[in-house]
Amino acid sequence: MVRFLIIALLSLLGFITIVAASFGPDGWWAVAVLAVLLLALGIHDVLQTKHAILRNYPVLGRMRFLFESIRPEIQQYFIERNTDGRPFDRDTRSLVYSRAKGADSHKAFGTERDVNEVGYEFLLHSTAPVAVATEQHRVRIGGPDCTQPYDMSLMNVSSMSFGALSQNAVLAMNKGAAMGGFAQETGEGGLSPYHLEYGADIFWEIGSGYFGCRDDDGNFDSEQFARKAANEHVKGITIKLSQGAKPGLGGVLPAAKITEEIAKTRGVPMGVDCISPASHSAFGTPRELMGFIAELRALAQGKPVGFKLCVGLRTDVLAMCKAMLETGITPDFITVDGSEGGTGAAPLEYEDHMGTPLTEGLMLMHNALVGCGLRHKIRLGAAGKVATGSDVVKRLIQGADFTFSARAMMMATGCIQAQKCHTNHCPVGVTTQDPRRYRALDVLDKGNRVHNYHKLTVQEAAQLMASMGVSSPEQLNTRMLRRRVDHLKTRSYAKLHNWLKPGQLLDKPPRGWAVDWQEADADTFGQYAPMPWPTPREPAAEVSGSVAPKRVEPKDSTHRTVAPVQTSAGRPEGRPAPKAAAKKG
Repeated sequence: MVRFLIIALLSLLGFITIVAASFGPDGWWAVAVLAVLLLALGIHDVLQTKHAILRNYPVLGRMRFLFESIRPEIQQYFIERNTDGRPFDRDTRSLVYSRAKGADSHKAFGTERDVNEVGYEFLLHSTAPVAVATEQHRVRIGGPDCTQPYDMSLMNVSSMSFGALSQNAVLAMNKGAAMGGFAQETGEGGLSPYHLEYGADIFWEIGSGYFGCRDDDGNFDSEQFARKAANEHVKGITIKLSQGAKPGLGGVLPAAKITEEIAKTRGVPMGVDCISPASHSAFGTPRELMGFIAELRALAQGKPVGFKLCVGLRTDVLAMCKAMLETGITPDFITVDGSEGGTGAAPLEYEDHMGTPLTEGLMLMHNALVGCGLRHKIRLGAAGKVATGSDVVKRLIQGADFTFSARAMMMATGCIQAQKCHTNHCPVGVTTQDPRRYRALDVLDKGNRVHNYHKLTVQEAAQLMASMGVSSPEQLNTRMLRRRVDHLKTRSYAKLHNWLKPGQLLDKPPRGWAVDWQEADADTFGQYAPMPWPTPREPAAEVSGSVAPKRVEPKDSTHRTVAPVQTSAGRPEGRPAPKAAAKKG
């Protein structure tokens, strides 16, 4: 290694000497100055104590940091194959870019995917395809208590806040949504003027920070909400319980990204980080959540109200279903966000290991609603890496009625997957508040691209369904999607998963669901069933010659032990006593 370094150094010095000689006497002064600077840098590297590699290899060690800084670009542009990139591979990104430009997205010479790889999924075509639908399919959102239902496109702009996105990015998406007649969710950052600029259909997302409808203490302000929800462009309200990138974790918009305009939109002070709490203050139980939904629907004059979540505990999902049954209040829609979602920056542990992926979460929610006899009242949305027509069709088969897309819409707006969204240094101006950077994003051009991308992707979804022999999503079924389970077998989703029958949980819950169904409580979020084995913090006790675990009493929100209650209404012993029903709406 040292020999190669010596040879490289001598070669470099020889090259410098030749260059210097070509400039005459002045060239030698340039070499002398360069030598002195390198000597000073070398002395600094040897004396500093932060980087061991620089102390051992002064000056030359800095090449490591240089190559490390450009590693993502080298990987993306020169090394990775078309199917390798993450989160979105090059084929998918190229498809989005082509469609955004209205160009041909076809590809020759066959697939580059390994169709024999375990986990590979594919749709089944019909021997007798039907004609492609001429009109874009719409899904009516609005349950029995909704007086202003909305007809949703199969693909829409997922929730992204002004503040996380630049004003030009929000404007471009708003323009594209207005041109294509599809919805744009605001994100929890509030209803900004840029969400209303071109008159697109807006679903206003209300997060735990209640931005845009909060009082000075950060609590929900019903008067502000009612005034803004009355806007003609606001077509629905989404309560954000959690998001895929960081479920169970609050959000932070760094103070560096907060401008006076963002502060005004959100109703927060300048100069400090904008914090979204991990949970809501307006409700704390499934029953109270239903009360809050009814309150918002009344304040919004009957517009659709639903909630978005990344699925976690199955007991929580079933507890919400029980709350719907007991109160008679149902959301108009539920959006399931997969843990593979990622427009919000999050700790790596959360991105990689927390939350349920979209496929499992979507099917769980669909199954729970079907099993409780509620599915016909509630529409299901799917969000999480939806980028192509096949993604849309796949999610419809798995239980969704419509989809949302965030990162693909960002790519249609110009995003190059630089993954610098949280740094305020987005190179193309999509996720930055730096005017010098976002001025490069032309709103009119990018708005047209968002429109093109949506139109061509929805058309491709319709074409796929026609090739499968169906003319509308209602005709899709779980036998039409197959997954390779080993190198010799594939199975349909109908066989891979257990699908509940309507009302089955109310009649006789299957064994796999029975324990969670019994434990689920409309007055409690969480899972409190004692474990059948001792944990490190629960010393084992000798009982009749066997080891019995010590049961830990559940605690309320103040971390005080809650007294056990009688087992009634399917509530296990030790469950916290139910809170009073919310008096809202």
